[in-house]
This record gives sequence, C-alpha cells and structure tokens, in this order.
Amino acid sequence: MLLLGVSGSLRRGSHNRRLLEAAAGALPSSVRLQVFDGLAEIPPYVDDEGATAPVQRLRSAIAGADGLLFATPEYNGSVPGQLKNALDWASRPYPDNALRGRPALVVGASTGLFGAVWAQAELRKVLRTAGADVLDDELPVGSAETAFAEGGGLADPEQAAVLARAVDRLVRQASRPLGLTG
Repeated sequence: MLLLGVSGSLRRGSHNRRLLEAAAGALPSSVRLQVFDGLAEIPPYVDDEGATAPVQRLRSAIAGADGLLFATPEYNGSVPGQLKNALDWASRPYPDNALRGRPALVVGASTGLFGAVWAQAELRKVLRTAGADVLDDELPVGSAETAFAEGGGLADPEQAAVLARAVDRLVRQASRPLGLTG
C-alpha cells in the first residue's frame, strides 16, 4: 500500500515534514509513505491554462496513492497559499479529479500553541469540497520547535499515540475500495 504525504510548508527543516516522518514511523511495514516534493514547482492556478508538468506530476501522485496524508502549518489563520493552490489544480476537472473518493488525513504543526488547528479545519473543508474522503481525526502539534524527539518521532507520548491511531485509521480506510466509507 502507498500513502502520499504532502507537507504544506516549503521551509527547509519544516516541522510538518518532520510530522510526516513521524507518521511514517507509525506505519506497518507493508505500507510506504512517499512524500511529494514538488509543491514549490506548481504554478498559480489559472483556469484557462493547461496543466503543466509539475501539475500533472501532482495529479499522478495523488491518483497513484491509496491514501493521502497532509501536514500543514498555519499561515495567518489558514492554509499556506502554495498548498491551497496545488489543491485547486488537483481538484480539476471536477467531479472526476484525482482527489475524488481518496481517503485523506490532515494533521498539522506550528510554532504557536494551537498547532495549526484553523489551517487543519480549512484544509479538511477544501479536501471535502474537492470530493476527498476526509477522516475526522485531528492532531494539532503546537510549539513544534520542541515537539520532536531526537529520533524523529513526537516527544509527547500522548501525541505520538494520537498520530499512530490516526494513521492506522487512514491505512484501514485506504485498504477499502475507493468511495466505500464506514
């Protein structure tokens, strides 16, 4: 099974990239997490322009994944622009887009105390609108600069357990044929 991980942060040393790596550590050995690394290459969404090679690469990566794991920071109370832009491209053509029916989990980390809660809610809304099968699980990782252990996982055992349970639900959901929930 293949899960596609997408970090909404373009920053080197991103806390959300580290959160994806922590999630990968919670996966069973039969599941692989591939992190999408082309977010910065996706051009601004313009409806009358065709999909460029980076957009096609994103769409193909989403379509080829059994499930999606998004880790987002919060910028000005919302989703980072580049991530929203990429989802605008991925959501076309509607209703037959790569996101449609795809199981998706949203988590987030930020240096603030609230762990990107608003951005996670916004991202879930965008994904649901595009047709993804979004899990209700939530993991806000606040004070992200101190949230990770030396080995790369989450330092707080309770947060690590929440992440493991959420990732387990994503794996179970992704094991079902697309469009079947429950």
